Amino acid sequence: MQFRSSEQIRNDFLEFFRSKAHAIVPSAPVVPLDDPTLMFTNAGMNQFKPIFLGEQAGYSERGQVWQRAADTQKCIRVSGKHNDLEEVGHDTYHHTLFEMLGNWSFGDYFKEDAIRWAWELLVDVWGLDPNRLYVTVFGGDSEDGLPADEEAEELWKKITKIKPEHVLRFGKKDNFWEMGDTGPCGPCSEIHVDLRSDHERAAQPGSELVNADDPRVMEIWNLVFIQFNRQSDGSLKQLPAKHVDTGMGFERICAVIQGKSSNYDSDVFTPLISHISKMAAIPYGQDAQADIAMRVIADHIRAVAFSIADGASPSNDGRGYVIRRILRRAIRYGWDRLGFKQPFMFELVTTLAKQFAGVFPELQAQIGYVQGVIEAEEKGFLRTLGQGIELFNKMTEGKSSISGDDAFMLHDTYGFPIDLTSLMAREKQLTVDEAGFATRMQEQKERARSAGKFKVDLSDTNKWVEVHSGEDSSFVGYDYSETHSRIMMLRREGDRIALVLDKTPFYAESGGQVADQGILTNGDEHLRVVDVQKVMGKIVHYVEIMPEDLQGEWHARVDAVRRLEISKHHSATHLLHAALREVLGSHVAQKGSLVDETRLRFDFSHFKSIEPSELDEIEMIVNRKIQENIALQEERNVPIETARERGAMMLFGEKYGDHVRIITFDPKYSVELCGGTHVDATGRIGYFRFVSEGSVASGVRRIEAVAGLGADKMIREEKKAYQQLLTQLGQTSDPVQTLQEIIEDRKRMEKELETARLQRSLSELTGLIEASTEHQGIQVITGEITHADTEILKQLGYESLKRVPEKAVTVLGSRDHDAGKVYLVATVTDDLVAEGKLKAGTLVGALARELGGGGGGQANLATAGGRLPEKLTEVLTSVSSKLNA
Repeated sequence: MQFRSSEQIRNDFLEFFRSKAHAIVPSAPVVPLDDPTLMFTNAGMNQFKPIFLGEQAGYSERGQVWQRAADTQKCIRVSGKHNDLEEVGHDTYHHTLFEMLGNWSFGDYFKEDAIRWAWELLVDVWGLDPNRLYVTVFGGDSEDGLPADEEAEELWKKITKIKPEHVLRFGKKDNFWEMGDTGPCGPCSEIHVDLRSDHERAAQPGSELVNADDPRVMEIWNLVFIQFNRQSDGSLKQLPAKHVDTGMGFERICAVIQGKSSNYDSDVFTPLISHISKMAAIPYGQDAQADIAMRVIADHIRAVAFSIADGASPSNDGRGYVIRRILRRAIRYGWDRLGFKQPFMFELVTTLAKQFAGVFPELQAQIGYVQGVIEAEEKGFLRTLGQGIELFNKMTEGKSSISGDDAFMLHDTYGFPIDLTSLMAREKQLTVDEAGFATRMQEQKERARSAGKFKVDLSDTNKWVEVHSGEDSSFVGYDYSETHSRIMMLRREGDRIALVLDKTPFYAESGGQVADQGILTNGDEHLRVVDVQKVMGKIVHYVEIMPEDLQGEWHARVDAVRRLEISKHHSATHLLHAALREVLGSHVAQKGSLVDETRLRFDFSHFKSIEPSELDEIEMIVNRKIQENIALQEERNVPIETARERGAMMLFGEKYGDHVRIITFDPKYSVELCGGTHVDATGRIGYFRFVSEGSVASGVRRIEAVAGLGADKMIREEKKAYQQLLTQLGQTSDPVQTLQEIIEDRKRMEKELETARLQRSLSELTGLIEASTEHQGIQVITGEITHADTEILKQLGYESLKRVPEKAVTVLGSRDHDAGKVYLVATVTDDLVAEGKLKAGTLVGALARELGGGGGGQANLATAGGRLPEKLTEVLTSVSSKLNA
């Protein structure tokens, strides 16, 4: 075959299906914004799930509905049943992020066209040898009462030139695709290619290696024929419309077409690997361990960079923790095998962004932000990586396993994710007590629970009871705070009742804005609405008791006071967003928000802390806009293209329909797409005050603020505190100066107290020196110092070296029972160090392990800490015996 670049191969695929009347769809973000069931987009079909579930008629684009589509979708598979992280970089074809080429039919063409076009593209366009191709079809399943897919089998033999013996039947495990326990499903037909030599193929037919995990006979394309709907009782029903869902791994097909035995040798990865090789000054292909490291890094930077560009950032929870794990895994490979001791991953983003600018431009558009997040994360981990590796090596000396406590210490103190510890352990043929680690993690975590939030099981819709038929879930809350409504359907959910009304003024939680609360009234019957959620296109209201009158009309009334305070904070968020961009720069982009009746929280992209002067300026701008009393301009059902032309602020990766709602407070200041509730003029906000500003993840800052009654309350509390302060200071005319004098006096007294403590500790040291013992010609000074921290112990260590400069070892300890900690210092005189027999760092490390901790330092003075203060006396008594080791 003539060489084709990966860019040409991708373009071939899209243009081929464009010629078959398919809409070419942009890749959805790798971070799904509207599917809580997914941590990452893991398949090409994810963004089309509403179509397969019957919630949409087809793919909608600029007012046109398409029944055919094709795309290349960024996917990440690093968790659950798709977790192949351990294999990445070690084999030829596993990846964390990959592209999935796919073509789709939404009730249009079915098996015949899908099969014909797949063969045409592979053989006629790309020139694959048909004698090397095998296909599999569904062989039937007795449990489901399904026969073999003879239709697909006969189509392969009839409309393509494949050898009949190359069409193979396989069971449900390999050739029946299901979205989940319930929902759309159907048989599939996989296409495999045999990449072995002619000699190998003659010796053993490829049919024996299909689905046998041989990387030389591998699947390249899966054609799924969605024709059933799996019911909750496990039965299958025919769908009224049949669909096609195909998926082809882009990296894999590029390697095949380019004649490479490894995906990493194709030009999908060679630009990155060349960049890494150049930075490391190590040629690729000369050292197996270095090659693995380069492949791991080349793979991982793709997952990390695109995740950050699509809205995720390294953190300690959820998908952010997955990103942090992947990044730290790559950093460790760079440290150990390529000698990278300084941040290096962020430099690869330029190569990656340039390579994919034509297909995934979002990375190039945010290159500075993505690099800033990665570099900050690298700096943070590199500060502790070396120490963590050193501790790991000490922990594993002479051991066959790593305890849960040790794994937790590596995680908690040095930032080692458990899979990184497990990886390092496997390299030394060790096991890890991951169950013990999980127990320690569970003990440490305080998971925030969303009080009062009730989540509906989307997979179970059978318990709904229909009360009235007809249209439902019409939201009128932009115009009315109360309506007369009918109950359309309901069901019991635990100790609450879920209701759907025909029309409602209640705003359902979305876009960062909390749900409305209020009352449903019917005569003497009152139901308190405690939460409102969107569930499969319906607005579901949660009440605490079952309504008695299901047929009558109900008066639905929103808590208007609470709604107004929520609206003040939401409108203030828009003013804040615009002010942040004005003061900090246009790179500021929303990364998350929360709006309720008491406060607002706004997360946004920015690389560093905000200066106090900048915060003052931002706060001043927002309050000036409030005082200008700018009238709200609300526009509904605006064509999305019109909104774009007008420069309306859109969240990257957010899915918008063909028509949108625009909220404007001065066309030259704040124009945003938004579905929330707002005040009719900025003056109603009253006042705006910052509460806090800080970092929540690498490159992501968080502002918390109050407006309206919340700001008024904050000012009154500050005034009350100030008056109390004046009272405590004696009504001084200059409280700042008076307070400064008190602080200076306190510092002076603390210094005097510290000096007194040191003198007392020196006196204790004198007694310990006088009571020292001798061991094999070495003076051994040990003992406990009362109420001493690590700094005082270090000073005592230096003092001991001065007083006993030859042939002496000193080990001093101190306990902090309240904190459950113990501290050690060890010194070894220079003459003993010169003899090569003793080092303070080695000695104190051995003692600290018995105290449940670790430590180290210089050859003549080192410190350590532990978590078992009750064992200090025993450890100090054992010092002499440690000198023989």
